[in-house]
Amino acid sequence: MKKTAAHVLYHIVVVMLSAAFAFFLPDTIRYLSHTFLVSWSYIENRELFLVSTEIAAAVMLIIFVNLIVRNWGVRKHVRMAIAAGLVAVTPAKTFFGRRWMKKLKEELGFNRNIMLIGSTGFRTFADPEGDLHQVLKNCREAKIMLLDPLKDGVVARAKSLADPDITPESLREQIIRSIDFLKELKSLQKNIRLKLYREVPLVKLAILGDRLCLQHYPTGLNVVDMPEYMFRHDRNGGLFDLFYQYFVSRWFDPDVPEYDLDTDELVYRDKSGNEVRREQFNEVVMEV
Repeated sequence: MKKTAAHVLYHIVVVMLSAAFAFFLPDTIRYLSHTFLVSWSYIENRELFLVSTEIAAAVMLIIFVNLIVRNWGVRKHVRMAIAAGLVAVTPAKTFFGRRWMKKLKEELGFNRNIMLIGSTGFRTFADPEGDLHQVLKNCREAKIMLLDPLKDGVVARAKSLADPDITPESLREQIIRSIDFLKELKSLQKNIRLKLYREVPLVKLAILGDRLCLQHYPTGLNVVDMPEYMFRHDRNGGLFDLFYQYFVSRWFDPDVPEYDLDTDELVYRDKSGNEVRREQFNEVVMEV
């Protein structure tokens, strides 16, 4: 009953408003027309006003055209980014952008499988302030690749940087601290696997589920001074698959040994994944 009464009242109000609008519409139009004509008769002979109006109209037209052209260029770049799977870019010097990226990584990596290639890993996850520190603590499984602290890649990387505080010994120390952090996670029953490669690092790569974060290790520059790109997995293509396959190929490279976090041994496997030999890590001599 109440619903019917409200429905009837609604129709009454609509009819009344329509009638009022129809009643006042002629007078409203007449008033606006009169006001416009009076105003125009006043300004049509004012040359300065007319010139100013023309200039303002020309400026507005130029701005409008430029906006259309710029928007077309932006749309073109957006289409290119979508085709590549690029969803975010964080400049190196943007504090708030870095914080946003760190928070996003923590959300994306929660209870997910993580794959990571880095150099020392210290600033990335061993340091409590690192982007992936909490991610590794909360992930389901992690496959990590770091520089072998005893091979020539560490030496070459240290020598390529102008910072006198960065030496092969300091990089080696950072890697050892990262390994110790991974041992702690392993002792907490975390599924953590680590492999050590010997070449100079090329990219810093973190795969968090269906997202991928990428930075470049340039010669002579620290990776923290480089922008960070985030890509999304897309069935229609994109760069996600390319970098994912890069990680997989490096992970299953038989020349890259796995570090046994329980025994401190380097485990070498063949292409089929079968164990070939082991060697004690602390017995390997550092290359210079």
